[in-house]
Amino acid sequence: MRLQDKVAIVTGAASGMGAATARLFAQEGAKVTITDMLEAEGAAVAAEIVKAGGSARYLKHDVADEANWEAVVAEVVAKDGRLDIMVNNAGISGSATNDMYDTALWDRIMNVNARGVFLGTKYAVQAMRRNGEAGGSIINFSSISGVVGQNGIHCAYNASKAAVRLLTKTVAVQEGPYNIRVNTVHPGVMPPMRTSGNTADPVFREKMLRSVPLRRAGGVEEVATVCLFLASAESSYMTGTELHVDGGYLAQ
Repeated sequence: MRLQDKVAIVTGAASGMGAATARLFAQEGAKVTITDMLEAEGAAVAAEIVKAGGSARYLKHDVADEANWEAVVAEVVAKDGRLDIMVNNAGISGSATNDMYDTALWDRIMNVNARGVFLGTKYAVQAMRRNGEAGGSIINFSSISGVVGQNGIHCAYNASKAAVRLLTKTVAVQEGPYNIRVNTVHPGVMPPMRTSGNTADPVFREKMLRSVPLRRAGGVEEVATVCLFLASAESSYMTGTELHVDGGYLAQ
């Protein structure tokens, strides 16, 4: 197994790409802590993993709250002895609005998508430094929206995902001497998020798909397999790297 006995946290793992990643990590031998604000859904994913023979628990988690982050990481380290893998997946969409300059929405998106990833990275680094030469792997979710501008999406979404992109590169440089690898995953057109608005509309999605060379949306499992690669020893000489899981969208 590629993650045998590794200890992982996957945020926003009650559904979508986070849930798919948590399931795959557990199948590959990791002890997975699923975090999300959705208690019933998060607990259900953890129970499903355990029923299938894997190791998982659920913790309620507000990624924008620093004290909550400190408590989550402390609990995982106390129960599992270490932290090897952090997947900062939790995020909210910027497409559920017609006001692209809504200040309150700017604050909310930046709090979850940018501050949440910063805090997850901060507390993962603290835990992983204690692993000595073993280090660890931090996987931060950016997006194609962190590379290009787009219509129909609040500018905070693009700004937050761009912040994740550069945060990751900086931490990769700073933490390289501790063998803590930090990389970004950039999903393209995927199944709509719970918080999606315009991007869940079939007409809007069809227009987006015209810009995808593979002419289809991606699947959550296709993102999960990339996360598995970044979490495993197979990517041991990769840090500060961006992996685009976008059907060729950014190649144009």
